[in-house]
Amino acid sequence: MAKVLIVEDEAAQRILYETEIADMGHEVVLAQDGVEAVDKFREEKPDAVILDLMMPNMHGLDALRKLLSLNPTVPVIIHTAYTHYKDNFMSWAAEEYVVKSSDLTELKNAIRRVLSGRTVE
Repeated sequence: MAKVLIVEDEAAQRILYETEIADMGHEVVLAQDGVEAVDKFREEKPDAVILDLMMPNMHGLDALRKLLSLNPTVPVIIHTAYTHYKDNFMSWAAEEYVVKSSDLTELKNAIRRVLSGRTVE
């Protein structure tokens, strides 16, 4: 079982993602913005991060930079409604880039890909 940090500012989406990812057999840690994500990342040491971009207090790309400075090997999945950030150089540091959809299949597949081959407790 892997520990997955979900960073999402919309409460309903956080709950949905928490439920779906827990149903995949993973432990879930939640953060509502980039500032909280950095704190939770330090405390919880997740195996993967699902990161929204447009959030209050700290943009997701700034959070990505901080998270990767703490652990450059942790896989990060950018999960956003915006396709244009895919061209941003900083977003290339993420392992996956998934555009939000009501169908979570692509997100779940991205989680499986980034965690495959990783040794988790």
